[in-house]
Amino acid sequence: MTNIVYLRQVRNRGKGAAIRAGLSRAEGEAVIIQDADLEYFPEQIPELVRPILEGKADVVYGSRFTTGMHPKMALPNKFVNVLLIWFVRLLYFRKITDEATCYKAVRTSVLRRMNLVCNRFEFCPEVTAKAIRLGLKIHELPIKYEPRGKGRGKKIRWTDGVQALWTLIRHRFSRF
Repeated sequence: MTNIVYLRQVRNRGKGAAIRAGLSRAEGEAVIIQDADLEYFPEQIPELVRPILEGKADVVYGSRFTTGMHPKMALPNKFVNVLLIWFVRLLYFRKITDEATCYKAVRTSVLRRMNLVCNRFEFCPEVTAKAIRLGLKIHELPIKYEPRGKGRGKKIRWTDGVQALWTLIRHRFSRF
């Protein structure tokens, strides 16, 4: 049986701040992020954490793009995702198919070593940058994904794409 600890912030400080608060209380071997919007399918979680639990990986990303971009994903989102993939190749010399995936499974001890500073959606590029800088291989597994738009509560904005690119650049050359 799994114990669930409910944490509530007094005011909304963003996704990254919520993840950092949760990480301070995490007790398991692996951490995986599940957004409440259910664009991702929770039944895939065991498959994504399995390589970590079996000692075969420290970082596993669920990739939405192993067979290409989803036809229902908004064009601006497709553009930013491709740009992020290119930036990872350019700055870190690593090929990954989905930098911005929500499904990032990371060994808890490794995620703590990253000394995260993110407050909002820059969680994703910060983890990518720091995993690579720590010399870790990012394992990718294909996942199912059903994109949603602003009409169904999507909160990401174009400025978050700019912030993601800046985060990749900043963490390429910073100390942590």
